[in-house]
Amino acid sequence: MISVDELRVDYGNFCAVEELSFSVAEGEVFGLIGPNGAGKTSTMRALVGLLTPTYGAVHIAGFDIREEPQAVGQVLGFMPDFPPVYEDLLVWEFLDLFAASYFIPKPRRKSEILHRLEQVGISEKTNSLVGSLSRGMRQRLMLAKTLLPEPKVLLLDEPASGMDPHGRAQMKQVIRDFADEGGTVLVSSHILSEMDEFCTSIGIMQRGQMIVTGKVDEITEKVLGQSILEVELVSAGDGLLKILARHGIDAELDESKQRFAIPFGGDDRAASDLLTELVNAGVRVSSFTRKRESLEDVFLQIGAKELS
Repeated sequence: MISVDELRVDYGNFCAVEELSFSVAEGEVFGLIGPNGAGKTSTMRALVGLLTPTYGAVHIAGFDIREEPQAVGQVLGFMPDFPPVYEDLLVWEFLDLFAASYFIPKPRRKSEILHRLEQVGISEKTNSLVGSLSRGMRQRLMLAKTLLPEPKVLLLDEPASGMDPHGRAQMKQVIRDFADEGGTVLVSSHILSEMDEFCTSIGIMQRGQMIVTGKVDEITEKVLGQSILEVELVSAGDGLLKILARHGIDAELDESKQRFAIPFGGDDRAASDLLTELVNAGVRVSSFTRKRESLEDVFLQIGAKELS
């Protein structure tokens, strides 16, 4: 749904984005992550046609952003990091204005507006002035506006900026639901805690370049090595050790011989299969957890220490 090939963006003699290439498939949530000044916003603006690339190709849902901008506009929803608002309008009036510009038939507009406001969790603000909304509430309003025309692709630049924890949780759910329904999401942020829970793939940018890109689990294993299974047993673990030995896995144990830290290179399905094998063999497991390294651990390992 999103294809970027050798994208370059220059501001005079300064190169903001250098030969960037990546793709985002249908149903995927791709996190574009990097410290401030990494080139994320310039990349997003080039993808929606607000910046003219120095060179390179961008396709959204199969349409060339340069050759077919109107077609791209019909499938793309974009939410910038500091979206402008009309402060003297009521919330419903603001959305109604955009609903009309999106050619949503007038009989449908009220129900569509109420649905989107409920989706982002600000139904109680329907008759409030936009100018009275907090920064986080404005972000939610702009997300509702972005969803109105039912786009196939979402580009979100720092969407959770200024939101309280409830707003962030609601935004994450909206993104997950959109992807589950076959939509494609590219979300840019430098706040790693926002990205860890819902991104299926990530791209790490620094100084205008893509350092690494791929599935979250694949990148984590590539950068940090194997994950860890933390297993606790009701009693000493001879049975566990025998099963692990058959799989060629060495485990560390504490003095009680009931807690184990197991290096593990498999995915979630493989971990589930191992637990099933342990239980079927009569090993009494009281706790079984696959410890996941955070995206922050990944970034610190590759040197992106400015990330929060």
